Amino acid sequence: MQTGIVHFGPGAFHRAHQADYIDRLLADDPQWGIAAVSLRSPGTVAALEAQEGRYTLAILDAETRFRTLAAHNRFFGPGESAGVRALLRDPAIRIVSSTVTEKGYCLSGDGSLDFDHPDIVHDLANPEDPVSIVGWLTLGLADRREAGLPAFTPLCCDNMVSNGKKLKAAVVAYAERRDPALAAWIAREAIFPDTMVDSITPATDDRLRALVRDETGWNDALPVSREAYAAWVIEDVLPPGSPDFASVGVVLAPDVGAWEKAKLRILNGAHSSLAYLGLLIGHETVADAMADGELAGFVERLIRRDIVPGLEPSPLDLQSYASEILDRFRNPAIGHRLSQIAWDGSQKLPYRLLDSVGDALAGGRDVARLAVPVAAWMLFIQRQARAGAQIVDPLAAELARHGVGDDAAEALLGMRQVFPAALAENSTFRAAVLGAADAMRQEGPRALLAA
Repeated sequence: MQTGIVHFGPGAFHRAHQADYIDRLLADDPQWGIAAVSLRSPGTVAALEAQEGRYTLAILDAETRFRTLAAHNRFFGPGESAGVRALLRDPAIRIVSSTVTEKGYCLSGDGSLDFDHPDIVHDLANPEDPVSIVGWLTLGLADRREAGLPAFTPLCCDNMVSNGKKLKAAVVAYAERRDPALAAWIAREAIFPDTMVDSITPATDDRLRALVRDETGWNDALPVSREAYAAWVIEDVLPPGSPDFASVGVVLAPDVGAWEKAKLRILNGAHSSLAYLGLLIGHETVADAMADGELAGFVERLIRRDIVPGLEPSPLDLQSYASEILDRFRNPAIGHRLSQIAWDGSQKLPYRLLDSVGDALAGGRDVARLAVPVAAWMLFIQRQARAGAQIVDPLAAELARHGVGDDAAEALLGMRQVFPAALAENSTFRAAVLGAADAMRQEGPRALLAA
């Protein structure tokens, strides 16, 4: 097996989703092995290397199925920058993909590169020793240009609207600070396709490890699991010589936007709503929350009456898509913890819920129901802050500072990294969010679920 793909961020989702597609592709085309690169922690890549790239994928459905995947054949952790840089110069590398979460791209609230982000400040001062994905892509492309090689294709696989376009704009903006000629070459030569990825992937825990050990007899250190459903849509602009993704079920579409927006707003928006409301009520998993008829009914109305109208017209059957998602949420074999979904809320809310709010306001539709999960996030932050509990978020310190006060909702609404001024100062939305937060604080988290 050769190496044709470099992947930054080989976490559970990548290994359960993209690596599964590539593993099947390798059966007929062995040039697309994946080099796993971790910029922050050595744990996953070290464990992968110890197992020679092999690990178990458990497909959790009515009947659990197990597959052994072995798509990764090279492994790089922190401190191995020279090897990563040399690999990015290799003309055999055609795809450089990434799953580093929304926060990993160092973007500001408007989706542009945040030049004040500590990682970007570091990379501009040390361009040949980057720590960000933007810095690494720019360095790799600069080396390809200097060597007279064609650009590789950066393939963002994180949940952001227009993820390829945003990543390209960030890389070009960063490169402009380094070398305007390099920026112009990247803008002209490098293709950054938009993508949409979808499959519910719970965090790996000891229960999964025990299940894999009992069923397969293998003491796998890093198994992953996901639901049976999986989708991967890539903008149909890949250059010649790219992997034949379509042969393993990837959808190549002229415009990914419809799939992307539907997934972010319907699935991810509902997920975040279930997470914050469910955690306040006392549920632990998505399936637990969906077994709560009052909460499940609220989320279904939120999807069908408030989120879907903002996505129409669409080439997708959005109501059928919504039904499919609600059924997926009820899968009892998926122990998807609400606490995991609640992570990084400051980065997720703009894409998952606030975009729907903006469309509703622009269309003259009511935003009262959409304001409820936003207010639930505020109360969740307040609960964590007052208890001194961990807030998993890149803005954790600021969230904790705002969350401890009696005016937490008002203070959080003032965070421009989350709420753009035009939205936060909109009297209709402001009244709806602060009113919902006050009602739930006084009457409990179920206060507005009948809405």
